[in-house]
Amino acid sequence: MITYKITKKHHHANRENFKIKKLYNSDVMDALNNITKRNSARSLVEPHPTKDEMATVFEAALRAPDHAWLKPSTFIQITGAGRNKLSDIFIQSAKELKSELSNIQITKYTEAPFRAPMIVILVSTPKDHPKVPPIEQIISTGCAGQNIMLALNAMGYGAIWRTGAFAFNKIIAKNLGLESSAEVIGYIYTGTASGNNKKIPTHDLNDYVDVWD
Repeated sequence: MITYKITKKHHHANRENFKIKKLYNSDVMDALNNITKRNSARSLVEPHPTKDEMATVFEAALRAPDHAWLKPSTFIQITGAGRNKLSDIFIQSAKELKSELSNIQITKYTEAPFRAPMIVILVSTPKDHPKVPPIEQIISTGCAGQNIMLALNAMGYGAIWRTGAFAFNKIIAKNLGLESSAEVIGYIYTGTASGNNKKIPTHDLNDYVDVWD
């Protein structure tokens, strides 16, 4: 948490300036570490988050920037036998995309939903608005996805954001029963991280940031 200390100064012109000093504490450092140290898990096992924990996660997701409150983001949470249904939809969609599937592809698509005990599908359904183009609304859903991953990380769970053939695909959206304007922008595989953590890459900020002053 950032605590603000505000002191008021009165000037001769009867104008007021406010001097704000940020006092950083351990909560702030925990929050920053949750962002900078977050990493995708190598593999995921049980347990997955509880119902109450996921309620908090989705509350975090819905705090993503949302210009004009168009609410483009929705989510499909899948666990247990629900993964069988998703597996069937993957195979159905793959057959519609390709007339022939190899045995390797069939196995891959059949087993994909079982690589984690929980999957959250990120769905963006852009609305018509003169000032908010569809891409901005899709980005909003992407921000919601990042909030989900950060919330899970803060709770001690692991996550992997997957896309591939079944993202940004109208056939998979149709087979999931979504509106015609909806886009599946990704699948957040969720559970308890297993295996060694991946190395977090280092960056030279000069390669990414231009400062104008």
